Amino acid sequence: MLKRAHRTDVVIVGAGLAGLAAAHRLTGAGVAVTVLEAAPRVGGRMTTDTIDGFRLDRNGHLMNTSFPELRRTPGLGALALRPLAQGVLVHSEGRTHRVDTPRSMRGAFTTARALANAARAPLGSGLDQARLGAALGRLAALPADRLLARPDRPVSETLGGRGLPARTVEGVLRPLLVSLLSDPDLTTSSRCADLALRGYARGRLCLPAGGASTVPELLAAALPPGTVRTGVRAVSASTTAVATAEHGEFGCRAVLVATGAHDAAGLLPGLRVPAFHPVTVVHHTADRPPLREPALILAAGGRGPVAHTMVASEVDPSRTPPGRVLITSTVLGTPAALPTAELDRSVRAQLAAVYGTSTAGWQLLAAHHDPYAVPAMPAPHDPRRPVRLLSGLYVCGDHRDSSTVQGALASGRRAARAVLSDFGAPPDSGSGTTPDTGPDPFPAAAA
Repeated sequence: MLKRAHRTDVVIVGAGLAGLAAAHRLTGAGVAVTVLEAAPRVGGRMTTDTIDGFRLDRNGHLMNTSFPELRRTPGLGALALRPLAQGVLVHSEGRTHRVDTPRSMRGAFTTARALANAARAPLGSGLDQARLGAALGRLAALPADRLLARPDRPVSETLGGRGLPARTVEGVLRPLLVSLLSDPDLTTSSRCADLALRGYARGRLCLPAGGASTVPELLAAALPPGTVRTGVRAVSASTTAVATAEHGEFGCRAVLVATGAHDAAGLLPGLRVPAFHPVTVVHHTADRPPLREPALILAAGGRGPVAHTMVASEVDPSRTPPGRVLITSTVLGTPAALPTAELDRSVRAQLAAVYGTSTAGWQLLAAHHDPYAVPAMPAPHDPRRPVRLLSGLYVCGDHRDSSTVQGALASGRRAARAVLSDFGAPPDSGSGTTPDTGPDPFPAAAA
């Protein structure tokens, strides 16, 4: 039984966002597809654990309502997004300050006048916020190809050249980019940073209702029955077959490897593996919400390991049992690898200052560490890396585009297009009922 060969048109290895998005495009074009997933469930890094009735994400990705692939990808029509409050809260110098995202110069200077009449803000004057709003507004209005044509340098080298006061740059722009890019040292490509800010200015940060795993679960459920096979580990891949550890060989016309970069390199020797940004997501529960607002708080100033935090139960109540509170915090860089007990002590101390309340009675629900959470995008970075290795062998994933949900979905779409092109299918095959508005896979990427 183990030696029996299975036959299909395309074998996709990996049931993460990229592989599932590609499967939808291919099945929509009438191509027979089998998706093999080594884990017992779909999703890859987009995983949500259920502990005592709490739904706890393992990843710290910040999604955005402006991600076009959330609208383009067939199968996501039922996805419900829970937006956070407009703008962000920034905790710095012992105070928490609101930073809005004005949609126009007029909105920016309205914000400026309001702030000018308020108490002195720790992150600059109302005029400084107006300048920030205007800069974001200009990015929001630019086409993506204009941004991608700019010279590419590490974003840390470009922060001072944006026409903003140093206090605004260091107090607002830097911590915002650190959280959007999951990159505490800001070595990321300045093009990717501009696109991240563009997406932030055009939409709203959000969470998928029910947890991050809702996205891949919806994609998998909308595929033809039997398409996805979990618990099947691929051990080798060629242009015509995938061999598995315990389920025999799957013969096919083409193979698409849609795993993370490390696993992809194991199946495709010679594939470049990028560096990674480690992330730890820490979940606490408390007797009462420390903030009754669905807002993202940026922890600026480097006075603790947390990069950003939110009361997730205020954003998406479906993540908790009735009447319970969920506080989710994201730790980046070297502190993410601290032992759990030590990290919890540091996180609690910082969150007590951020939320202005005692955290001694909070309960730690989970702390999930992933050393390979986010593929790095150092300058120069190509957000359209080739997905066709040779005819019959393809690769996709966030490591081929941008290190975001948007990038993973776009990569799957590009890979499916390449497969269909080599199969001789019409260019618009596999588009389903969701319009594809252009070839740009990274028009409004955020985190």
